[in-house]
Amino acid sequence: MKQKDLHSDQKYIDALVHNDTRLITEIYEKFAPKVIGYIKKNSGDEARAQDIIQEVLVVIYKQAKEKGFGLTCPFDAYFFLLCKRKWINQIHKTSNKGVTINEEVVSKDDGSLDLMEETALFEAKNDLFKAMFDQLGNACKELLKLTFTVKSMEEVAKQLGQSYGYVRKKKSLCIGKLTELVRSSPRFEYIKKML
Repeated sequence: MKQKDLHSDQKYIDALVHNDTRLITEIYEKFAPKVIGYIKKNSGDEARAQDIIQEVLVVIYKQAKEKGFGLTCPFDAYFFLLCKRKWINQIHKTSNKGVTINEEVVSKDDGSLDLMEETALFEAKNDLFKAMFDQLGNACKELLKLTFTVKSMEEVAKQLGQSYGYVRKKKSLCIGKLTELVRSSPRFEYIKKML
């Protein structure tokens, strides 16, 4: 499949990554009102809509920062779909209230549905990893956090006051435990179905 060109709205993704307050303010001014209106029409209020908007912007930021995410569709459609999906999921978790789904908001050909699914998958993977990481013992968490930030295993061993061989073995055991936790989680099967 041919790589699509970046959309001119990539500037909003870049603004999040580089903390460009002018463009971030523009995101809130241009795109938030539609989300707020949608959530208010579907059992929500402005405060909950603002929470959803903030959560979605954080996910977009993380995906762009970690994966070099490139926007190939209009930001408006992509952002709205992510917010809508997050709100629908929240409603389903907390109540049996109905939700109005207005699909004509986005063109099926603009690629926003595909990008929304990609971001939803990214968020699900990150949430699962974080939840399972939090279940590890403190020693494993400390070791793995250091290996995520310090490039040299020798330096990690030095910081922990342990031998290089011990730290290497312990890291392997911790990653094995984390992998086991992830694979045994019911959410892992859900994520596999999303692929």
